[in-house]
Amino acid sequence: MSAVSGGSSPRTVVVVGNPKPASRTLDAALLLHRELVGREPDLVVDLATVGARLFDWTDAEVAEAVAQVAAADLVVVASPTYKATYTGLLKLFLDRFGAGELTGVTVPLMLGGGPGHTLAPEHGLVPLLSHLGGVVPGSPLYVLDKQHDDPAAYADWLARSRPVVEKLLA
Repeated sequence: MSAVSGGSSPRTVVVVGNPKPASRTLDAALLLHRELVGREPDLVVDLATVGARLFDWTDAEVAEAVAQVAAADLVVVASPTYKATYTGLLKLFLDRFGAGELTGVTVPLMLGGGPGHTLAPEHGLVPLLSHLGGVVPGSPLYVLDKQHDDPAAYADWLARSRPVVEKLLA
């Protein structure tokens, strides 16, 4: 977990559930975040760097990350697609939140190897994030792994969703 910038409003966070640290999923989430708000997030939670501490419900750093995510105005939640859903690592982190504890705009992003799992974020992440209180603006985003760093892969989604996100954050 790392604080990237601080103090500015709205408060934004990126949470990445890839088991590999500094992954393409992280790169994709940061690209999406920058496109949405024009700056780096206030906090990046790369869950691969947290690892087994997610099993320790007394871990103070994990508890602080949960508190900051819960209070954020915007959270980009990103995961690679594993077995047509998000990773167990992300599930371990999201299990820390009770129903209604997320309070801001929550943008689900999943990366996958092919178009066969395009609906994975819609069927997996959206219901969970909504249950936890996140306001999901329109449809979630699914990006092919090989296009994770191509702004064109995000353009259509951004054209539809950026105005909604901006309105919700205003």
